[in-house]
Amino acid sequence: MSDLVILHDTPDSKYGSRPEDRSLAERIRLGVAIVDKPTGPTSHQVSAWVRDMFGVPKAGHSGTLDPRVTGVLPVALADATRAVEAVLAGDKEYVGVLQLHQDVDARRVRAMMARFVGEIYQIPPVRSAVKREQRARMVSEFEPLEIDGRDVLFRVRCESGTYIRTLAVDVGDALGVGANLVDLRRTRTATFTEADAHPLNAFRDALVTALATDVAEWLVSSGVPFRSAHERRILLSPAATLRVRCRPGGRRAHDSGHVQRHDPGRARGRLAVDLPAR
Repeated sequence: MSDLVILHDTPDSKYGSRPEDRSLAERIRLGVAIVDKPTGPTSHQVSAWVRDMFGVPKAGHSGTLDPRVTGVLPVALADATRAVEAVLAGDKEYVGVLQLHQDVDARRVRAMMARFVGEIYQIPPVRSAVKREQRARMVSEFEPLEIDGRDVLFRVRCESGTYIRTLAVDVGDALGVGANLVDLRRTRTATFTEADAHPLNAFRDALVTALATDVAEWLVSSGVPFRSAHERRILLSPAATLRVRCRPGGRRAHDSGHVQRHDPGRARGRLAVDLPAR
């Protein structure tokens, strides 16, 4: 590996720009959406929804979550998909609940979980997308947060590609009573934490607001006339193409404002955004 060169001064280059100086389109093209995945859809479905929402040709997630698992799912957009492998290499952190099939002393449970810290060997489950052969994975931390009867609330930090469901089953087998995973949430992927993640509807709302505000400012500066009705209506398609409804000779917009409300029933497949008028 070559030596790492650190530049303490900002280089004078005509290529690229600082993230804060990029336009909305550039931020989307080079961005990563940190999604708080809900229970139900697959990671591929969430990735496809994010792709269509932002109107980019491609998107890719870093680390598959089962449909029933929630939590941090980074989704790279457009050109940022080239960096997905770097995120995949980072470790993961989870909080979950495993259920023992028989009563076990809490001290014995804690001692057994501690034995799974370090290098472990796993065979992927039958429904996994990889070849079912034994492989080694590193578990950095594995601790019970609370034990309530047969239910064990735990936290685990592990190498990418570790199957937590299999880990729960292995703990139960090692205790001689059996166990299964009841609930699981990913709280960190590489450097992306739970605090960075947002639900899908938050991305949709933010995108609509940003587009509507940008378009309204452009309309005001270009002097496009509006009809004299109270509402200034702008239709936004999922692909981020814009259609402005106005009547020649009407009163121009006086305020770019913020999105007041949106009416998805106005046009099929589009969002109707109303900007407040003064």
